Amino acid sequence: MAVLRVTTRNARFQQWEALLGNRTKRQRNGEFLVQGVRPITMAIQLGWQVRQVLYNADAHLSTWAHETLDATRATKIAVAGELMSELGGKTEVAPELLAIVALPDDDLRRIPTSPNLLAVVFDRPTSPGNIGTLIRSADAFGASGAIVTGHAADVYDPKSVRASTGSLFSVPVVRVPSHRPVLDWVTAIRAAGVGVRVVGTDEDGEVQAAEYDFSQPTLMLVGNETTGLSSAWRDACDHLIRIPMAGMASSLNAATAGSIVLYEAARQRAVKERP
Repeated sequence: MAVLRVTTRNARFQQWEALLGNRTKRQRNGEFLVQGVRPITMAIQLGWQVRQVLYNADAHLSTWAHETLDATRATKIAVAGELMSELGGKTEVAPELLAIVALPDDDLRRIPTSPNLLAVVFDRPTSPGNIGTLIRSADAFGASGAIVTGHAADVYDPKSVRASTGSLFSVPVVRVPSHRPVLDWVTAIRAAGVGVRVVGTDEDGEVQAAEYDFSQPTLMLVGNETTGLSSAWRDACDHLIRIPMAGMASSLNAATAGSIVLYEAARQRAVKERP
């Protein structure tokens, strides 16, 4: 079944290993490594460009693994179990499969625009886990897409991919160097007749999330975990909203705050659609 077999830490293995921790190598090669049953399954089912599927040459493969290998035309490579364990990030149980998947284009046109637009921007996040968590929530609550702006952790870091539990492959996610291309995109959407509103989350927002009308097309902003929204994004906001808190907590985790607001938007839209 295998076109190739890798049993030593050769150049090919080192290239895969670099995809785990080297953002520059991921970008240069135009690919990233995917771990986990659900993410690999979704990448294949949703038509992403899977370049290689690595399988554990020392394991008795499950039905899922065999079906997955049969379902893709990607190059299949038998890899020693010890090496699979290193690439899978597990010390006890080596994964059956790993996938090498091509990076998509960072093009805002991948995000569909309509009068129902609900997209989320994460401004300069430092935690890949938070990025993956917010992508997962965006998927769960029906967002059109997610945008990561500024100097940020990498969307395609293995921690982000794992935290998204496969939603990275379901929701368009675009990396943008600053706020400016996003605001140009918003201007174009408005010129096309969709009155999208830019709404930032802030502990001092003028209105509570539950009181804001999310039934209108919305671009929702979540700030950096420590410093919040940049001044440029604040100036671009049509509204700032807050999440009321009780107890002794001083703030919410950024991905948690974004998830709460996405839920509120989904709740309002579901209520409006009821007969």
